[in-house]
Amino acid sequence: MAARFSPARNRVRANGLLLGAIVIHNLTYPLSGAGMPWPALFYAFYASIFVFGTWALSGSGGLRAGMAGIGLAVLAAGLANSCDPGPAAALAVYLSSILYHLGMVVVLVRYTFSGRQVMTDVLLAATSLYLVIGSGFAALLGLIEWAVPGSFVAGSGVPVGWQQLLYFSYVTMTTVGYGDITPVGFYAQSVAAFEAIGGTLYSVLLLSRLVGLHASRE
Repeated sequence: MAARFSPARNRVRANGLLLGAIVIHNLTYPLSGAGMPWPALFYAFYASIFVFGTWALSGSGGLRAGMAGIGLAVLAAGLANSCDPGPAAALAVYLSSILYHLGMVVVLVRYTFSGRQVMTDVLLAATSLYLVIGSGFAALLGLIEWAVPGSFVAGSGVPVGWQQLLYFSYVTMTTVGYGDITPVGFYAQSVAAFEAIGGTLYSVLLLSRLVGLHASRE
């Protein structure tokens, strides 16, 4: 009996570890700006999270190889930006992070919406997907700020960096809208509006999917 249910427990464990790693990454981003060896440890952790998630949740060899390659690019870009910060290094961080998040979104969308039962692993994957979308938008917003400086303005007057944009991204996606950071550029406003709409639609679609799966079992 234990052997029969071990695959399900393994899926729950893998999804739980992925979700925990994503939360830790979001909370420890300030380490990327500290002195060595903290940036190296942070980016090594960051560059391995989605690679692990892809290998655990997807059987696609192409996705696994692609995410491993992007993970290495994320690590290289992050270390370069930490050791010798500049516009080119920052651009590499934003572009590699966007690709990294897109790959993980594909993996989690397939896993979450291909399930035939409402199981714990599916709920964990859906939560991870929500957080990945939020941090992925933060990278996109960072790219906009890089291309058009001043696209985001903080009410406190402090410069808007990645950590502030990560916070702004989740606030926007959940439609809380504190108003302490304001998108003032055309591209910034367009992407922020799209994220707010997308966050709401994701919740509606996920809820509809889970209710439909539950009803099909009755």
